[in-house]
Amino acid sequence: MKIYLDGKYYGKEEAKISVFDHGLLYGDGVFEGIRFYHDRVFRLAEHIDRLYDSAKAICLNIPLERAAMIEAVLETIRQNELHDGYVRLVVTRGCGDLGLNPALCSRATVFIIASRITLYPEEMYRNGLSVVTCATRRIPHGALSPMVKSLNYLNNVLAKIEAQLAGAGEGLMLNEQGFVAECTGDNIFTVKKGEIFTPPISSGALAGITRQVAFEMAAELGFRISEPEMTRYDIFTADECFLTGTAAEVIPVVTLDSRVIGDGVPGPITRRLMERFHQLTETMGTAIY
Repeated sequence: MKIYLDGKYYGKEEAKISVFDHGLLYGDGVFEGIRFYHDRVFRLAEHIDRLYDSAKAICLNIPLERAAMIEAVLETIRQNELHDGYVRLVVTRGCGDLGLNPALCSRATVFIIASRITLYPEEMYRNGLSVVTCATRRIPHGALSPMVKSLNYLNNVLAKIEAQLAGAGEGLMLNEQGFVAECTGDNIFTVKKGEIFTPPISSGALAGITRQVAFEMAAELGFRISEPEMTRYDIFTADECFLTGTAAEVIPVVTLDSRVIGDGVPGPITRRLMERFHQLTETMGTAIY
């Protein structure tokens, strides 16, 4: 494995950052998870744009122009001779001292890992996920905007632990008002009477890249998507439910808090979206080689 770190490539054992890096000390940084299929990186420009937007929102100066960052991602995949897989692109505030002051971090740290990922077992894509509601609430906009894909993921990690302890595949997170925000790492959608629904970004969801792809696929296939504030009731009474995410892709949900959703199997609209998504990943993206 070859890992990009500040302009050079290192083996897995040699790629190291300082213990004084604010990404490690304070979770001070941003990241993107990016998928590539069949020698093409899917939605690379959108991921890079979101990375730079996240960095701008937290006053983090990325020491590479967008074009150079795109080339660094592609070259990292080439260095590892991969054709299908996952990229983790991370930008930290860089090295400082033990205090919070970001001004003492002279230059951001950039590292890129290209590898493989399997978020859920294949049978969950065939049979559907079980989801439970987590007691841990989504961080509100006034504390840290969910639009920023930051290294501060403890909120999501704690919710994921709750889901795992409950024996579920994923955890549903609500906001402080009790409305549905998102799952621990994925956006959530429901289907009712042929119409698709998903919580608005204002409820605490990340503006997922695959979420946007779902909007585009729905429009192409003739399905309407609405973004109302949603409660668990809307999921309990849905005909279908599915999640979207870069690592998760599109995956069906068949139970929430032991309530069976619809017929308890992946629904027809979900299956059409899953099929269309895989068609897109086979034909679209930024060429690697």
